[in-house]
Amino acid sequence: MTKRTIKQRLLDMAKTFSVLGLFIGFLFMCTSLTPSLLPRIPVVQGTLAGVSFVVGYGAGKLIYFVWWYFGGPDLQSRQQIWVNWVLVAIGGGVALVTFSKIAVWQNTIRTLMEMPPVESGYPFRVAVIAFLVAFVLLFVFRSMNRLGQRIVGKLGRILPHNTAVGLGGLLTFLLIFVIINDLFVQNVLRVADEVFAEGDQILNTEVQPPEHRFASGGPASIIAWEDIGKKGKLFLTTGPTRANIATFSGPGALEPIRVYAGFRSADTFAERAELALQELINMGGFERKVMIVATPTGTGWLDPAAVDPVTYIHGGDIAIVSSQYTYVPSWLSIMVEPDRSRLAAQALFMEIYNHWVTLDPQGRPELYLFGLSLGALGSEAAVDLITLFEDPIHGGLWSGPPFASTNWPVITAARNLDSPAWLPEFRDGALVRFMNQDGVATPDDGEWGRMRFIYLQYASDPMVFFSPDLAFERPDWLRDSRGRDVSPQFDWYPLVTFLQVAFDVPMATSTPSGYGHTYDALDYIEGWIAVTDPEGWTGADTRRLNAIYADFEARPI
Repeated sequence: MTKRTIKQRLLDMAKTFSVLGLFIGFLFMCTSLTPSLLPRIPVVQGTLAGVSFVVGYGAGKLIYFVWWYFGGPDLQSRQQIWVNWVLVAIGGGVALVTFSKIAVWQNTIRTLMEMPPVESGYPFRVAVIAFLVAFVLLFVFRSMNRLGQRIVGKLGRILPHNTAVGLGGLLTFLLIFVIINDLFVQNVLRVADEVFAEGDQILNTEVQPPEHRFASGGPASIIAWEDIGKKGKLFLTTGPTRANIATFSGPGALEPIRVYAGFRSADTFAERAELALQELINMGGFERKVMIVATPTGTGWLDPAAVDPVTYIHGGDIAIVSSQYTYVPSWLSIMVEPDRSRLAAQALFMEIYNHWVTLDPQGRPELYLFGLSLGALGSEAAVDLITLFEDPIHGGLWSGPPFASTNWPVITAARNLDSPAWLPEFRDGALVRFMNQDGVATPDDGEWGRMRFIYLQYASDPMVFFSPDLAFERPDWLRDSRGRDVSPQFDWYPLVTFLQVAFDVPMATSTPSGYGHTYDALDYIEGWIAVTDPEGWTGADTRRLNAIYADFEARPI
């Protein structure tokens, strides 16, 4: 192939691109560089920019198609040339401004999250990555388009033109769907499942089974140690001991009871719940003052920042029971199997609750719920109103409730009109309250009722505030007021903001403790005190416990 031929082919290919599509794609790419909820590293920023360009290009093509379909006039050749140069000039100016401000915009988020500022946004690296991503995606979509044209061409030999176009488009869509779903998505999910399943069983050999009888996997347990996954083993072996708690609350401290039914402990949600109940009964869990039914994250992780401080608050007179339902990270599980957390949480809660209601109300433990992330989604859906009315439990603490939660969006939408979406106040606050880094939002003259439920959420948490509606509607949490950990430069743009926050979701735990989806122990302490109302607890006790957890930071591993 001669140089002339190569040059001519490149020119011919360039002529097939939509000028309007390229311009809007360029604007989308530049807009994606503006701040969102979390800071981004160059690789993520470049990938987001490339994807945004392709989405914008598609939007431009669609706009032109609608214009053409309804008979909009085409520009004359000379007019088109002038328009093209104007668009190039505008695009170049926008690029110079936006690419030069990447570091400035990222630092507006990093400063709020107490992260060190970056000196550069690496604009050239971002641009190269964006170009490569956009090139690959456009090549894929153009290949799909050529496939569709060939199918339509073959059908056009035997069918009327309109019928061939309609049927050819449908067949192309189905073929591409089968290829992507069966050959790509399913294989990726299968490999991911195998990797996470293997990782669930890997643990340092130094982690030994508990030696006391108050934890699953220990000498008195009916749950085999080898059937408990990595995150469950950490929960059972790394929490405060009786000796630790005694130094805080005195010699009357008890060894906390920790029950955990691993994913391999039984075959079904119901069987794991039955096993956990029997374990809890054998260990005397229903003789404790407080019992918490905790739903873990997708990987089976129970945040020690949440479950450890509450044992100090109640002097170890507590039983925490949980059951693993998968080993896939929450951000992935919520997309492919969100109902697993609901079904598992409901099975475990109902098993515990049905036994709890048979006990003397004067002697049974106070019963609470807990869940973080996907665990919050499952836990809040575990209790129906009829159950609560029959024999009410005492409350619950849910942190980082995902956007797909059942009750959270309904309560948020029904909030008091003078409260922000990122920290709502619900009615008089007697049943449900929200909190963030600055404490619990309490309506004027609000008093707690019989049950106490708290949602702990940070305004910068994309797991909470992502929504498909972001594509075409400005969210309430980005209107007149916003949380203190959200950049003042973060604004809403159609489609682009949806992509920005969607890219934030997998990175939700990359923030320091107290921001994003990394919830701080000090906030959990305040939340548990508000929900469980420990008898005799004082402000001095809170300060002493805060001192223990002042520098504590736990991350899913």
